[in-house]
Amino acid sequence: MLLPALALVAWVLVIGLGGPFFGRISDVVENSQSTFLPETAESTQVSERAEDFVADPYLPGIAVAQRDGGLTDEDKQWAQELGEGLVDKGLAEEAGSPPVESEDGAALQIFVPMSETTFDEQVADLRAEMSDTAPEGLNTYVTGPAGFATELAEGFSGIDGVLLLVALAVVFVILVIVYRSPFLPVLVLITAMAALCAAIIVVYLLASGGVIQIDGQVQGILFILVVGAATDYCLLYTARYREALREHRSKGAATRAALRGTIEPVLASGGTVMAGLLCLLFSDLGSTKALGPAAATGIAFSMLAALTFLPAVLYILGRAAFWPSRPKYDPDRPDAIRVVDHEGPQGLPTVTGKGLWAGVGRFVARRFRPVWIVATVALMAMAVFAPTLQASGLKQSETLLGASPAADGQAALSAHFPGGTGSPITVIAPEDTQDRVAQAAEDLDVTDSVSVTANDSPSGSLPLGKAAEEQAAQFQGAPGGANPFEGVEPTVSDGDVQIQITTNVAPDSDQANAAVEQLRNDLKEIDPSIVVGGETASAMDTQTASIHDRNLIIPVILVVVTLILMLLLRSVLAPLLLIVLTVISFASALGVSALLFNHVFHFPGSDASVPLYAFVFLVALGIDYNIFLMSRVREESLVHGTRAGILRGLVLTGGVITSAGVVLAATFAALAVIPIVFMVQLAFIVAFGVLLDSLLVRSLLVPALSYDLGRVIWWPLHKKIER
Repeated sequence: MLLPALALVAWVLVIGLGGPFFGRISDVVENSQSTFLPETAESTQVSERAEDFVADPYLPGIAVAQRDGGLTDEDKQWAQELGEGLVDKGLAEEAGSPPVESEDGAALQIFVPMSETTFDEQVADLRAEMSDTAPEGLNTYVTGPAGFATELAEGFSGIDGVLLLVALAVVFVILVIVYRSPFLPVLVLITAMAALCAAIIVVYLLASGGVIQIDGQVQGILFILVVGAATDYCLLYTARYREALREHRSKGAATRAALRGTIEPVLASGGTVMAGLLCLLFSDLGSTKALGPAAATGIAFSMLAALTFLPAVLYILGRAAFWPSRPKYDPDRPDAIRVVDHEGPQGLPTVTGKGLWAGVGRFVARRFRPVWIVATVALMAMAVFAPTLQASGLKQSETLLGASPAADGQAALSAHFPGGTGSPITVIAPEDTQDRVAQAAEDLDVTDSVSVTANDSPSGSLPLGKAAEEQAAQFQGAPGGANPFEGVEPTVSDGDVQIQITTNVAPDSDQANAAVEQLRNDLKEIDPSIVVGGETASAMDTQTASIHDRNLIIPVILVVVTLILMLLLRSVLAPLLLIVLTVISFASALGVSALLFNHVFHFPGSDASVPLYAFVFLVALGIDYNIFLMSRVREESLVHGTRAGILRGLVLTGGVITSAGVVLAATFAALAVIPIVFMVQLAFIVAFGVLLDSLLVRSLLVPALSYDLGRVIWWPLHKKIER
């Protein structure tokens, strides 16, 4: 009684300490794309040197006003007053640009420098200010990097509230159906929340200490993964504990027996998932790299809670925990299922007894070869469509689902002004190359203007190239002192200047991407030290890094997981078959998802990291269920022989593993409440893939194929196991 009591006290303390961290973890979340780029990426180098050229770095926002039929004098006066009052009202960090009218006279824009930390509040306040004070009929927007970043933050804002509540509610309903008990679902969810509290404390400390950087994606996945994994491990333990209570009068003996039967598969499956997740440390992207240790921490605490907290509570409650269906002590109770040798087809073992899983066992024993052949063909047919998944990246304006005021503002801006206004391509180059850089930029079809940062300039920059010539012509012959740029020099840091290229196309367009790529090639010929960054370049570098991660990490995960399975199952053939079948299952989930994304949901595309994230979870978690199955099969095979052991393992674990799969699929599906395309797509792929794995691959394909192969499945040690 002492050990369970100590375990409970320890976990109560963890829950008490972890509760306040639920609200604080959002404080260490960083959703800026450039923050997570590889150190070697050119856009990262440009971002890191921003403070060298601007004393107080800011996040650009753009206030846009547009009226059909043309602006009125009242509109222009309102815009002038708005721009002059931005700093006083706390809507900008420093004075922005004066209102700039479009050539068609139908729109105007104000450049608004916003805080890098409180930009979301400033964007919300500026939108409210413009909406409340604008003349009737004038359409107003706030867009630019600050506008899009605000909406991304708003999209993730429901993670520690709505997402968690939805996930817990769904899991609770499923557990009530599974257990037919009012108590056990509550105990399981408390166990999951205890694990989540512990994980959040550690992840918060790692993030606040600068060891890892987390974003909204990592935070959301951590919550879902811990709830789902902890619930799965709890399902496995409670199933064993219920069995043990029927075989042992003492709840202490039942607890020890349940732990003996649960520890190995839980540690093996959890360890495999952790190993797969830690392979993400090879990622070039900081957010993907951070997911590895953050999610592995969550899995570790999920295992620990399921093997300490829940057993302690169930030990104290005993059979009462299962009320109203308390398991009775009945060691002579006949097996609900019985494997009969030499009575199946070809004189092989079959299953007798009632129940769904006894029926599945009989079906597998009678039709084992057609079952695995048909199942494999069905999976391959679905997998054919996997290459049609359009995972080449999303435009900034396409990352959110539903209405996007920032995207509407960008559309209005692009309709009346150069499309790249507010999100220029940024170049850092030696000062003596600035004219050649300007010339290379002007050679691009999409360039509208080129300027160099100059802190002493009234506008913060000096025009270069044709814009400089036009400016000189404008002030030629003017009285002395009329030219506000007279005598202004560019800001120089370590011999370099910062050049900004405004394009006439949207910053997330294919033309802007092509311009960045061409600039990088052309400018390297001028000077290899020149680097090109900005919003467009950051998005491109992110996609490049995502593709690199996908091509590197997927093979690494396969190798690591295969080696772990070989150690666990003491076999070479079985792990290889499990890995191949899991990969086919993943490809099938991807294929079905591609069809639905392209032709039903009509998504504009997918982020390049979607296949990697989906692979990590589906392979790791798919192997999870196969470990639950095959570890029990091996245990039974050592006593009853391989084919009989396969049938017993299938029937004995069928209910609990299927329930675990449904729970995990439901928890991942909860990610769809976050209105971000990446999260919705990941939710669907993983949820569908987990169901496919637990209902088809683990329930039919793996048992049928293993049954057909017989004891050779344990090769090269197959001769030590009776057929």
